[in-house]
Amino acid sequence: MMQYDEVAHLRSDHPAWTLLRADHAPLVISFLGRMFIDANVGALSATELAASLDDEIYALNQRFGEDSFPRSANTYLDEWAAPNHGWLRKYYPPGSDDAHYDLAPAVEKAFAWVRDLRSREFIGTESRLNTIFELLRQMVHGAETNPEHRLADLHRQRDQIDAEISRAERGDIDVLDHIGQRDRYQQFARTARELLSDFREVEENFRLLDRSLREQIASWTGSKGELLDEVLGSRSSIAESDQGRSFRAFYDFLLSSDRRAELTELLGRLEQIDAIAEHDPRLARIHFDWIDASERTQATVRLLSEQLRRFLDDQVWLENRRVFDLLHSIEARALQVRDLGAPGIAMELDDTKVTVELPAERPLHRRTPPTRLEAGPVEAGDDEFDSSALLDQVHIDQEELVQRVLVSLGPREQVSLEEVVARAPLEHGLAELIGYLSLREPGLDVVFDPDGRTQIVWKTDRDRVADLPRVTFSRNESEGP
Repeated sequence: MMQYDEVAHLRSDHPAWTLLRADHAPLVISFLGRMFIDANVGALSATELAASLDDEIYALNQRFGEDSFPRSANTYLDEWAAPNHGWLRKYYPPGSDDAHYDLAPAVEKAFAWVRDLRSREFIGTESRLNTIFELLRQMVHGAETNPEHRLADLHRQRDQIDAEISRAERGDIDVLDHIGQRDRYQQFARTARELLSDFREVEENFRLLDRSLREQIASWTGSKGELLDEVLGSRSSIAESDQGRSFRAFYDFLLSSDRRAELTELLGRLEQIDAIAEHDPRLARIHFDWIDASERTQATVRLLSEQLRRFLDDQVWLENRRVFDLLHSIEARALQVRDLGAPGIAMELDDTKVTVELPAERPLHRRTPPTRLEAGPVEAGDDEFDSSALLDQVHIDQEELVQRVLVSLGPREQVSLEEVVARAPLEHGLAELIGYLSLREPGLDVVFDPDGRTQIVWKTDRDRVADLPRVTFSRNESEGP
């Protein structure tokens, strides 16, 4: 809810509102909008910007009279960058003597407001309602922690997709009419342009966070360790803030080669839709504009980090100089006291030097010599061996294994080992598996099929897999009881 005092404060102090009230607002909005917003430019040199503004002023003076804009281009630029206006940010890049200008986010707000004043022949509402529903679904289902509800939603989406696939297979394809296409294109174009303007505001917010951090460092009165803890925590809070995490997620999403290729393909196919008559040529390359804008924001964050590091280095140098000044002062006072020779002024020291143990005096690490193990060659074993040694390690109840096989067999004539293990997983690993293979029960045969293979899986500290011929348990009525 907007209060009177808040609105009055915005009217008097906000740069966007100040710009709309300015006498030369049409010149500022049209010129800066064309140079920065329409061209998606992050910063321009003062020479280039002044030359373009000089041409603009000359053309306007020819149309409206010589006294319409009497001042020079550089004067106008300095006025627009003054603190009382704040429509441009004037700065000197590292290694450059030429001033540069960057657009303030407030100008983009004013530019977008003026642009929306144009009358529109077509105003779509359906696409915005669909967007609201989709956002609500993402928020509600994204916050759902109940697996049953989540599965129900996924099954519902799958049923919808299956139904749509069935209709497409029958040749029944739902196609958006030209009204729906125009509606969604208008929503897409507006959102794409707003996203570009958001980058400049994100960049400005990063600068404000960095400026606040510098002010804190400049007025710090505690210890250096506490200062470093505070600085590192603040820099981490900038990157881990909601705005920083959202920007990083967007940047990672945009840098994905698959996403970028899909976006390029979709924008190319969008240009081929005949139902949309008012194609904006800039939207065909809007994803490249997003990448350029996000790169500028990333470059700003890197530059701020580098400047902060140099700022801290200067603080450390000043503090070290202060320490040396204190040491020299102590030495000078000690000499004065010595020359006075006053009795009773003395102190005792335990030693005349500080005991220092250098790291290089410690013994170096010595590698333990490897121990050679003598082992003979591996010899192939005999196929016929006594498996009782494996069964002796863990007690395997043969009668229980037989009962498991009979339960899985039921009224059928045969059942595979895989079905038995699936019904009752192995609890004792390889020993239990060998117990199944060595069953001897009247009326029950263990049949090995060398032409087929099967894999039996059990869990210990990790997943174990045994690859063996297909094993089947079958009834033998001749040996039955």
